[in-house]
Amino acid sequence: MKQNVLYSLAYCAVLLLSSLAPTDAIAEEFADIEGDLVVFHAGSLSVPFREVASAFMDEYPKVRVLREAAGSRACARKITDLNRACDVLGSADYTVIDALLIPEHASWNIRFAANEMVIAYTEHSRRSADIGAENWHQILLESDVAYGRSDPNADPCGYRTVLTTQLAEIHYSEPGLASRLQKKDTRHIRPKETDLLALLEVGAIDYVFIYRSVAKQHALKWVDLPDSINLKSPDHAAHYAQAKTTITGPEPGTTITKEGEPMVYGITIPNNAPNPRAAQAFVSFLLEHDNGMAIMERNGQPSLVPTFSESYDRVPSLLKRFAISTQ
Repeated sequence: MKQNVLYSLAYCAVLLLSSLAPTDAIAEEFADIEGDLVVFHAGSLSVPFREVASAFMDEYPKVRVLREAAGSRACARKITDLNRACDVLGSADYTVIDALLIPEHASWNIRFAANEMVIAYTEHSRRSADIGAENWHQILLESDVAYGRSDPNADPCGYRTVLTTQLAEIHYSEPGLASRLQKKDTRHIRPKETDLLALLEVGAIDYVFIYRSVAKQHALKWVDLPDSINLKSPDHAAHYAQAKTTITGPEPGTTITKEGEPMVYGITIPNNAPNPRAAQAFVSFLLEHDNGMAIMERNGQPSLVPTFSESYDRVPSLLKRFAISTQ
């Protein structure tokens, strides 16, 4: 119940405080930053982060942003398992940072953007003329129709797909629907959701479970799912929590139970970031309403800045204006 209240209050805060702007002191603080800046990020952040990085380098020409896209959990494991150097990590699910990085590899987490699940397709997809919000699940189960999804253990879109199928079973009152959907077309599971776009483009698959923002960015057609299914609405948080799935945990042999909840992105700076001042400058630029968040919203990912952070006390002082304490 507390979590549901926090989501609702956070959305109200967005409406009231979305015009945050940097102060002269903050601009002066970052004036001399330079060097390489390594950014690991979710595949669904590829398009907006490319634009953010370009605008950031225009503002700070002595910094070179080096981006690596992967599933959010795969991004985190580059840090925890492979000891890769990383200055900024942007996750499609803020809880990836909480579960896999904090406290050993990161200290704080700021939630910054929303999204929703859709069923994307092209004009060449089989049954594209007939698919809609009330029959998509029936069409995907047809033997001559193929669809793709991402790996739940590597990518939040993967486990969100599983949760979406469970919520669809409830919404359409069709016992066993989730299991039938999850058992079909498993050969088309890929490490991250954007890996499926090429398969969709060449017609190897007809449909894909993906984020609305990615469908928009790549000019795809899509089916808007009911709010009781799409993991978009804070008002449905309690309903989403009925869906649960198990994924791999932070240590070998361990697992995590993921519950359905409204879709929220998170960002952090790892504890051992090689270029921490440039990292703070990048996060600040990303979260500013007239800079990075304007780019995010233009690419279909609504801003949640500022919103609540359980780790607010550990957020760097120059970034606290983008978060709200839960206390």
